Formats: sequence, C-alpha cells, structure tokens
Amino acid sequence: MVENAPDAESETRSGGAPDPGENDPLDLHGVVPPTVTAFDEDESVDYEATAAHARFVVDRGAHGVFPLGTNGEFPLLTPDERDDVVEAVVETVGDDAPVIAGVGAPSTRETVGHAERAEMAGADGVVVVTPYYYPLDREATVAHYRRVAESVDLPVYVYHIPSKTGNSLSLETLADVAEIDGIAGLKDSSKDVPWLGQAIDAHPELTFLAGSDSLLFPGLEVGCTGMVSAVANVFPELVVDLYEAYDAGEEDRARELQSRVYDVRDALKRGPYMAGVKTALDLRDVGFSPGPLRRPLRTMDDDDREALATDLSELDLL
Repeated sequence: MVENAPDAESETRSGGAPDPGENDPLDLHGVVPPTVTAFDEDESVDYEATAAHARFVVDRGAHGVFPLGTNGEFPLLTPDERDDVVEAVVETVGDDAPVIAGVGAPSTRETVGHAERAEMAGADGVVVVTPYYYPLDREATVAHYRRVAESVDLPVYVYHIPSKTGNSLSLETLADVAEIDGIAGLKDSSKDVPWLGQAIDAHPELTFLAGSDSLLFPGLEVGCTGMVSAVANVFPELVVDLYEAYDAGEEDRARELQSRVYDVRDALKRGPYMAGVKTALDLRDVGFSPGPLRRPLRTMDDDDREALATDLSELDLL
C-alpha cells in the first residue's frame, strides 16, 4: 500500500490535466494500466511474472496499476487466484504506486468477499465492475454498490463497460451511486462520449478515468483525470508521454501521440481477442514471459504474430 497517498482535498495538482474529484483520497490521475495476469504454458498463474509486469509499467512512469481488469482475465480466474494476484502485485509495487484491484463479480456476496480480501492484501482501492450476466435495474445496482462500499474502508471506483457486462448505467442511476459514501470515481469503457461528458459535468466530486485507448486525449478534453490504457501495458512510455504532454499544456503534441496510440491499438487488435497485448510484450522482450491467455481465449498463430512484429517494427517500437 502506498504510504501517505495524496489527499485531493489538501493538494491541488498543477498543470493542464483535469484534477481528481474531491471524493477521491488517492488523487488518481495519469496512466493506470490494466495489468496482465501471466500464465505458464499449462495455464497455471505465474505470480512472479504477473508482478513483474506491474513493476515493468511502474518503472516506466505509470501513475498506478489496475490488476484484474479485462486485460487481467479476471473472469477466468478462481477466487483464490484472484486474491493471490492482488497480493503479488501489492507486494511488488505497492510502495511505489497506488494499486486499485478489480474485485467485481456477478454476485454482491462474491464482490464483497474479493473487496475485503483486497483490503487485507494492502490494495489502495477497489474497482467494481457492474455485475454481469443478469440484467439489473436501478435499485439493484445502487444496493450492490452501497453494500460493497460499506464492506471496506477503501475508495471504490465503478467500472462501466456495458459492452461486456450487459448492464449500462443511466445518468440517473449514477447520480444515486455517487451519493454513496466511499464512491471515489468511475472508469468508463462505454465509448459513449456524450454520456461520459454529462457524467463528468454532473459529478465534479468524482474522479473519472478514460477506459479506451481510442479516447485518451478526448477523455482528458472532457474532464478525465487519467486513463486505463491497454496500450500502456506494452508501451507505457508512449501513453505516459501523451499524458505528460497534455498536462504541460502541449496539446498539439498530445494529439500527435494519440494518433500514434491509434496505430498501436490497431496493431494490437490483430488476431484473436486480446491476444495482441501478451504477444507484443513477448516481442518486446521485457524480461519476463506473460505466457498464453487462459482458454477459451487463445493466443496468436505464427502468421498473426509475424504480422504484429512487422507492424510494431514499422512504428519503430521494437
């Protein structure tokens, strides 16, 4: 756990990037990669390599880490594996950067259990995806977040990704959730810019993080304090440069870097779903092996791997 995390109420950040909301005790901003869960060839979790990836992005300027997001393959892990991933990441980088752990699950009971164990492991905050599979109404959603927030003494960040969960937050529901003690912010992966803009306008007390590499620069423009970037899992320097350029008032350079992120994002999307990040980490020769994805997800075949290597080489990234 990061000692003496900055208090947004007592510290005003300088620079051009938006400030975190006053309800966010972690003052989350900048680049917060959704770090990967590494596997051995038999698909058992490689905790050492998982922690090494968190160290890799922090050493290259990331302002925090988010283990057990989509890139962390959290729905494919057992409960014990999820808890052990959080512990491994906290032990490795927790003194150097905030660790906001993904704890979401379809049931409130399981989510609370993961949140409590993340707190015991030393996580600085928890990220709670909207429950998935079953459709939720406004009352159920608010009750879910209230129960989770009451269960831990950690800031809670809502994770809004309706394309994967099937549950979209209305602005009215978000207004109710925002009133819950302990709700600190929201990671938005809806790619619904009008929704995001209205949510930020209505809730300056919350911290908002852009959850798509397609909207890093636009997210900062509408008021996000930072970004949860899959590209930053492989090339953290690129995304950190984008954020720092924007924060320094160099918007033209930030726009240029967003354009470069688009090219990298397109390259990483080659082949099977989500295979690009781990393949690119392997191609970059980062000093640890991220291993395969856990089935039913699959890795790139040789042709896609070679094409990705060509794309990244042409972008002068390998």
